Amino acid sequence: MIYTCTKDLIDDLDRNGHLIRIKAEVDPNLEMAEIQRRIYAAEGPAVFFENVKDSPFPAASNIFGTLDRARFIFRHTLSKIQRLIELNADPFQFLKSPHKYISLPATLWHMLPKKVASGPVFQNTTSINRLPGIKCWPDDGGPFILLPQVFTEDQNKPGIMRSNMGMYRIQLSGNDYLPNKEIGLHYQIRRDIGGHHATALEKHQPLRVSIFIGGPPSHAFSAVMPLPEGMPEVTFAGGLAGRRFRYMKKKGATISTDADFCITGTVVPSETKPEGPFGDHLGYYSLKHPFPVIRVNHVYHRSNAVWPFTVVGRPPQEDTVFGQLIHEITGPMVPKSIPGVEAIHAVDAAGVHPLLLAIGRERYVPYDQRKPRELLKISNALLGFGACALAKYLFITAYEDNPRLDIHNIRDFFRHVLERVDWKTDLHFQTETTIDTLDYSGTGLNEGSKVIIAAAGAVRRQLMTSIPGDLTLPDGFSHPEIALPGVLIIHAKSFSDINTAAAEINQLTQRLHTLNKKEKLPLLVLADDAGFTAKTLNNFLWTTFTRSNPSHDIYGVNNFTKFKHWGCESPLIIDARLKPHHAPPLAEDPKITSRVDELGKKGGPLHGII
Repeated sequence: MIYTCTKDLIDDLDRNGHLIRIKAEVDPNLEMAEIQRRIYAAEGPAVFFENVKDSPFPAASNIFGTLDRARFIFRHTLSKIQRLIELNADPFQFLKSPHKYISLPATLWHMLPKKVASGPVFQNTTSINRLPGIKCWPDDGGPFILLPQVFTEDQNKPGIMRSNMGMYRIQLSGNDYLPNKEIGLHYQIRRDIGGHHATALEKHQPLRVSIFIGGPPSHAFSAVMPLPEGMPEVTFAGGLAGRRFRYMKKKGATISTDADFCITGTVVPSETKPEGPFGDHLGYYSLKHPFPVIRVNHVYHRSNAVWPFTVVGRPPQEDTVFGQLIHEITGPMVPKSIPGVEAIHAVDAAGVHPLLLAIGRERYVPYDQRKPRELLKISNALLGFGACALAKYLFITAYEDNPRLDIHNIRDFFRHVLERVDWKTDLHFQTETTIDTLDYSGTGLNEGSKVIIAAAGAVRRQLMTSIPGDLTLPDGFSHPEIALPGVLIIHAKSFSDINTAAAEINQLTQRLHTLNKKEKLPLLVLADDAGFTAKTLNNFLWTTFTRSNPSHDIYGVNNFTKFKHWGCESPLIIDARLKPHHAPPLAEDPKITSRVDELGKKGGPLHGII
């Protein structure tokens, strides 16, 4: 089906058993977000909120709540986009199977944006305070737009074919924003909108911003799609929609005429106001910081407008499905983009950007004993490649060591690496560099370190699967737990400061030095709660890689620095305790949780779902 707006999508999901309707009034202050989290966790249907408190507009969530439903939504176009990307990765596929690409001309036609004279989005106007003001977490600074398509153009190269449409955070009210006149714009480091903003600042000109909400579901998905440089999101949006992206210019603003809502405004040069806090996809609050302000000019909406939204928090959440679908679509392009790469996996359970896994070819000296050589070249390319540049931990191994290794089987991947890694040679640090804006484990906003762990060659060790009988721990360390083969979690007392931590961990390394068969224990993680961290794979990934900064929090037994290279013997130690400068983890409001529990009881609209 070809969708022209969110109402089309809602009706289609309803007809096909993918939707429930909640007729009772629901509160956008925490309650709607809690409902969304609970239904997503239960792999439930999309939700249509017919009666949103203090707003005349209905809302919808969990639209992309399962991978099967996302595939259903794009059932008529997804395979056509995949064929296009396959052909881009390997043009000779056309000669082998030309019949597979019979739809290519139509897809390319739909990718051309269409300028029109008007459209449904101009049917009505409203104000910011009448929009569904959805607040997700108790300490959020206010309500946010949670599936925005933020459109900008480069003033040096204007035009829709050089535009950017990204999913950047928009705060609707709170803090010091003037009600109905100002909203907050938050974008992370290395985002394309940053280049457009930089150009506007150089010219001392305001940056025009248009924020689209709703419209064909391909538009929202395109806003998170990692497209090749020079390919505007509006082209992908049209191809995936099976309908050209329709737009027009009005009062200097570019507007998606199919959108359910559109907010237009300008970012005034050098003007910032505090934005946040916001419960983000790493599972913590991103804190209040100065970010650009959008001065609102107009708020347009179509007559049958529906406000689509999602909720982020500790993964997995609905945006996990975005990542899965992106992998399905872009998989063939990875080897073409970086020669030697076989597969990459930004690990959702670790907050996506903190942990990147990769498999690469090791062909530099194929006749010699295999060791990381080409893998290091690939690693440096990955750390300069799109969103991969935000990776904090990069684990990479050689394809030749196990061609059947599945990068998405994280347990097997860690076992493979830990069986082969040599901590004396295979650690490669980048210090005083950039990390994800949302990651507070570093030394400041956007500031931290990275480490490449490149392992190749024959198996070095058999991994420990039970706690060693001769393990004794100094004061302050207790409750050892095995999380994975070769991975030991130890409870440590609360972190106080870096110097105290170094002294305490030095005592631990001295004790570990005497451990029999310590080579079988390549990785040890210090945690505030060893039981929680070791309980599940996701807990281990989340705790270890969101709460540590490689340059500051990696230690090792008999560590050394030789010609500026740092190494150690087993075990490597990662201090994954919460630090005083970290942002607080997210937690629900118990009163709201109890209220949503009532909706799940017999007779409630969510009975049998949550």
